[in-house]
Amino acid sequence: MVTPTVLPAPIDELTALARGGDLAGRYPTVAPLLAGLDPADLLRAGRLLTRLDPAEVRRAHPATPTVSVAITGHGTLAALPPALTAEAARHGVLLTTLMSDFGGYVTDLGDPASALYAADTDLVLCVVDAVEVFDQLPAPWTVDGLEGALDEVVGRLTALAARFTATARGTLVLNTMPLPGHYPAQLVDHASRARLGVLWRTANSRLLDLAATSSRIVVLDLDPLVADGAPVMDPRLSVYAKAHLSDALLSAYARQVGHLCRGMAGRTRKCLVLDLDNTVWGGVLGDDGADGIEVADSYRGEAFRAFQRVVRQLGSQGVLLAAVSKNDVEPVRQVLREHSRMTLREDDFVAVVANWRPKHENLRELAATLNIGLDSMVFVDDSPYERGLVRQELPEVTVVVVDDEPAGHVAALLGDGWFDVREVTAEDRSRTVLYRDEANRRSFLHSFDSLDDYLRNLDVTVRLDRVTPDQFARLSQLTLRTNQFNLTTVRLQPDQVRALAEDPAHLVLAIGAGDRFGDNGLVGAVFAHRSGADLHIDNMLLSCRVFARGIEQTCLAAVLRHAAATGVRAVRGRYVATAKNGGVHNLYQRYGFTVTADDGVTTTTCHDLGELPAPADHVRLVTSLEGAHP
Repeated sequence: MVTPTVLPAPIDELTALARGGDLAGRYPTVAPLLAGLDPADLLRAGRLLTRLDPAEVRRAHPATPTVSVAITGHGTLAALPPALTAEAARHGVLLTTLMSDFGGYVTDLGDPASALYAADTDLVLCVVDAVEVFDQLPAPWTVDGLEGALDEVVGRLTALAARFTATARGTLVLNTMPLPGHYPAQLVDHASRARLGVLWRTANSRLLDLAATSSRIVVLDLDPLVADGAPVMDPRLSVYAKAHLSDALLSAYARQVGHLCRGMAGRTRKCLVLDLDNTVWGGVLGDDGADGIEVADSYRGEAFRAFQRVVRQLGSQGVLLAAVSKNDVEPVRQVLREHSRMTLREDDFVAVVANWRPKHENLRELAATLNIGLDSMVFVDDSPYERGLVRQELPEVTVVVVDDEPAGHVAALLGDGWFDVREVTAEDRSRTVLYRDEANRRSFLHSFDSLDDYLRNLDVTVRLDRVTPDQFARLSQLTLRTNQFNLTTVRLQPDQVRALAEDPAHLVLAIGAGDRFGDNGLVGAVFAHRSGADLHIDNMLLSCRVFARGIEQTCLAAVLRHAAATGVRAVRGRYVATAKNGGVHNLYQRYGFTVTADDGVTTTTCHDLGELPAPADHVRLVTSLEGAHP
């Protein structure tokens, strides 16, 4: 008799790696082990991961994205580092943390000479709670006194946020203060409780408004986390350990911060791929027919309609929607076009794939068609078999688990904020149209015998000019989300783009493109600075939507000509290797740059401006840069 193989539980496998000293060397395998762990095991994993030396991980895996975090606040926050470390690791991000002294956030953020500022971290978490407000009140206290205390705390946080944005380069993360029920319960009249509620919500609204003052301030609203079941505090830990937010709430908070870390590392997802039968609608189209599937106006149909509404909402904000279904394609398209109760329509999707092939093959081809990485995809399917096969064959694809209870689909899809960004831009809202235009370009390509003929007839126009204030958010987003054509993968927030644009020593150029099929919008950027007689290109990046059209050649040639016309002696470029940008490793060399140093990760190159490359002859360049035209 054959004994079946019993695989170790993921947390046990992780523990074995830690005990064997292999955790740093095997760090890329950690994320799959963390997927699906329950909160208790995830916290255990976080404690193991906090013992890792980040430098050891980086030595073993230089391309691992790293985010540095400083933690300060009012109460005891000992539960936060392991939760944060685990949440970052779930997304393949390595976290380095600095924990400030207990209750020291006023000094940390108020003194530009503090250790927190000296650490110069990517994120600073200032965690505040309700106890700080009530600790300022006498016994007995009044609602009038509470109003003054709230005003003092919010005013102090507002001033500290202003000091931070004027001093630091990173992002400050604040939070609203959830109100434990035992405080309003101390007021015996309902009128006073109502006024307390108004004052408390007003204070939290003021905190939330701070996010509008700077792109380097994020305010996390903790009320939805409490509404979803996380208790505000554990009374014993609050009284005895001064831990005024419960471990469960801090873990939920850490998950939100993990989403921020994922975005800063350029790992935000772009495309939501949906199964259809029993995922988007109830029933099986091939068996039940268009009239038999559940999409609305029935017990389960209402749940599917709610899910479709959420999916369409995501699509309206720049998430690419695609369907991959085991069905015949024409009935699927007919339902999406003609079913009177369907919320999602064919035009909401950039691609509808319906056939009987394995779904992992369709996903791989879909990624190639859209020119996005497999790790940009989130796949939702009710079938455990299909999910398991995709996980096995395409581990880069994020798989969301939904089951035969459609009322849970929305929570499963939204629970990890896979598509969260700092700001939705105009390009985001038109992304589906842009990708649909790209399909027309591919059809156009197939009508020509050669790529050169196609490019000459595409009528490509490139706009290259200094960035304008209305473009700061989009350029920041490009640095955060572009991975394949991104020469150094330096991630920038909008305020950082603004600071560079306003610095006379820096040159920040926005790249726009269009052709006979429409305007591609803002698709790339060049970041450079002048040092002595040399111009250093700090980064150049380009959206995957416009690869291989001569745009990079034209822009780089224009920058070199501009440099020569403005007295630059040499132009220096730098390439930093990552797991995804290998396709542009020799970009500078292709256009006349000479390698001056190469350590296997960073390649430094130089162009002496002797023989300048020509722009692509099929591209029309529109620019006001001096000397940029040949």
